[in-house]
Amino acid sequence: MDFSFTPEEEAFRAEVREWLLAELGPDFHDSGMVYGKDWSFERDYVKRLAKKGWLVPAWPKEYGGLALGIVKQTIFQEEMTYYRSPHGHLTGNGTSLIGPILMVYGTDEQKAEQLPLIASGERLWAQGFSEPNSGSDLASLECRAVMDGDDFVVNGTKIWTSSGHLADWMFILVRTDPDAPKHRGISFLIFDMKTPGVSIHPLVDMAGEHVINQEFFEDVRVPKANLVGEYNRGWYVGAALLDFERSGIGRVASARRRTDDLVAFAKQARVNGARLIDQPAVRAKLTERMIECVAGRYLCYRVASMQEAGLIPNQEASMAKLIGSETQQRVARTGTEVLGIHGQLLDGPAAKLRGDYARWYMDTIPQTIESGSSEIQRNIIATRGLGLP
Repeated sequence: MDFSFTPEEEAFRAEVREWLLAELGPDFHDSGMVYGKDWSFERDYVKRLAKKGWLVPAWPKEYGGLALGIVKQTIFQEEMTYYRSPHGHLTGNGTSLIGPILMVYGTDEQKAEQLPLIASGERLWAQGFSEPNSGSDLASLECRAVMDGDDFVVNGTKIWTSSGHLADWMFILVRTDPDAPKHRGISFLIFDMKTPGVSIHPLVDMAGEHVINQEFFEDVRVPKANLVGEYNRGWYVGAALLDFERSGIGRVASARRRTDDLVAFAKQARVNGARLIDQPAVRAKLTERMIECVAGRYLCYRVASMQEAGLIPNQEASMAKLIGSETQQRVARTGTEVLGIHGQLLDGPAAKLRGDYARWYMDTIPQTIESGSSEIQRNIIATRGLGLP
């Protein structure tokens, strides 16, 4: 398998990188998702991306994209993440998840209404899958939707919803037939977050960031026209969406940037007059992390090549997600170790590299749980990839 890029693809990477460096600079630092943050800079930035067609470069032109293909989109995502582009918190659920799903399963009306708004950054999305009692075993979800005339009436709750407080619309899995086997009797709905009966409760994490939320639904009326895919077969729509979610290169690109930053720091820092990078233990740890980043990068390229060929990655997406999330955790832990006691500080003059690694250490703890735990990914790889029972 050849993972070299064409001259045209390399030129596109250079174009994206040049634009990012002009817009953000080489050392741009995303302030994160602190509670009560003003998102005006990020929203303006999203508009500039959308104006270039770069929120959805692989999408068809009729929906606001540039029809550049999956490989160029992967290149785009890799560069954006590496240079810490701040748009993902706002647009990721729309451009990477629900948008592609609507192209496959959506009605003509749903595509016509939703896709141009996603491509322009005007409509932001939240994902309503997990519940307090349904995480990795997502098919056990209990949030109900009952038909009433031309509507579904939704009652229940969703939790761990990334960027839910920033979203305009939500896509959600609900149980529509409680008597069916748990993987059946589930439907996939989309609806406006301002619909009466929807309430959002922030969940601030231990790093002081407001990323996730819990939503409560009390007699929320969702038009039947907002059903995506077949009634009672939403599990298969959701499963396809999870493959999109798990196959992104962002996790690996983020880990690679953090590793590069650590290497640069270790080359400059001195311990007893000697460079930190020259300590054998430090050099060995950073080498291991870099090898993991490279391996993960090529796994993600494999997924992109399959999608470009019209194939749907399954165990390949789980492999990319597994190495991406676990590499992020190891890079974060290595950062706190290489920086020593200063690596445990979140802020202040003594904090090294702005306290990024102490904060990232906490941020990456749920990485091996969210989007499907590492145990789930290994089971998928074993059963679907290796044919094990």
